[in-house]
Amino acid sequence: MQLELEGCGRRAVLAAFDAPSTTSDAGVLLLRAAANRLAIWDQVAECFDDHRDPERIDHTVAELVAQRVLGIGFGYEDLTDHAFLRDDRALAVAINKVDPSGQDRRRSCDLGHALASPATLNRLENTPAALDAKRPDLKLVHHPERFEALFVDLFLDAHEAPPEQIILDFDATDDPIHGRQEGAFFHGYYDRYCYLPLYVFCGDFPLVAKLRTADRDGASGALEEAQRLVGHIRRRWPDTRILLRADSGFARDALMAWCEDTPGVDFLFGLARNSRLKAMVKVDLDAAREESKATGKPARRLRELVYETLKSWTRPRRVVAKAEVLVDRDNPRFVVTSLPLDEVPTERVYCELYCARGDMENRIKEQQLGLFADRTSAHRIRTNQLRLWFSTLACVVINEVRRIGLAGTDYARATALTVRARLLKIGALVRVSCRRVKLSISQAFPLQSLFVTALARLAPEYPLRATR
Repeated sequence: MQLELEGCGRRAVLAAFDAPSTTSDAGVLLLRAAANRLAIWDQVAECFDDHRDPERIDHTVAELVAQRVLGIGFGYEDLTDHAFLRDDRALAVAINKVDPSGQDRRRSCDLGHALASPATLNRLENTPAALDAKRPDLKLVHHPERFEALFVDLFLDAHEAPPEQIILDFDATDDPIHGRQEGAFFHGYYDRYCYLPLYVFCGDFPLVAKLRTADRDGASGALEEAQRLVGHIRRRWPDTRILLRADSGFARDALMAWCEDTPGVDFLFGLARNSRLKAMVKVDLDAAREESKATGKPARRLRELVYETLKSWTRPRRVVAKAEVLVDRDNPRFVVTSLPLDEVPTERVYCELYCARGDMENRIKEQQLGLFADRTSAHRIRTNQLRLWFSTLACVVINEVRRIGLAGTDYARATALTVRARLLKIGALVRVSCRRVKLSISQAFPLQSLFVTALARLAPEYPLRATR
């Protein structure tokens, strides 16, 4: 089909979708280098048991996962997108396909299609908990416990030496339900039917992305996840101090008591306001209110408290109160912590440590908005959990591009959406011969120097050199 558009001077302007062997995603070279650096695809493949006949398959589990995850990284959230992506030779190169042009396929109907079809990827996502004789087409089985351990191992492997302290940020969010899906419950706070996934990040590294039904407390399962994470981390980093940080929804006695009873583990949680806490900072609020009236600006006071609930806590705990008055209203806030006062002073507890928790919410937003973590529209929870993990794997790969390739640049803290728009979505002509694959990228690409620098950092074992 050829499109005739408004002319340019005396020249006619025509357009057609007929350019052979081109890609709009030449920046996949960066994701390829990052994924190869992490050796991530083989590790993910170990989370599956493959019961397929090796003599009758064209795509390994590692290749299938790589195709799906990199597709998410480039903004293709639906399996139907792969009806066209399966012909993208740049993507085939990115997942290390030996035959990027698809000329060695076993069936004639697949010739020219280097990558897997949407139907094949659908079978990957719908892996059962065990083989089912009624579904002979589903011969892959994934193991959730292996996926959960994988994200922690990827985090640990990214560090050359154990840090003195790490902060694990816990948070829950909503994931809207799309119809009558398994595990659909209404959540009053979010005012809709949704899932209630639990996330744990350490800085930019995702450690937990656990899909849960919404018929529970937001902190449900947090203690078990904390025990698993700390145990896993301790096996590699026995001396690293670990701080658990979260909002007031996680200030539960069982979780706090476990931290207090576990050597080298502390917590810093928000604490919901109540009349008793407000009464304890009334003097500070009055003083802040007078200052605010005098200056016309917000004012605040910080105070140390020892607080214990009437019934739900088993022991008194250190509470840091922020008695703040905005220009038009009072805004008292409270946090509870096991950090000792002689080691961590009041100002640092609230202003430096707790306020930094807000970045965790940015990480969740990035994964949902940029990497489609809420694209959990399958019927079964098991399938949706796997989709969430695929999104999280895309987050790991893009984070490696930022952490290593873009360190010290203006894009070191860029969101996944920005990285995709500026460095991944690049048009190129792909030429495949018996000796090489060449991507001819547009000369007008404005970030050539940054792209080359990032690629060299991600794959230093392959020094870049000019060739004809």
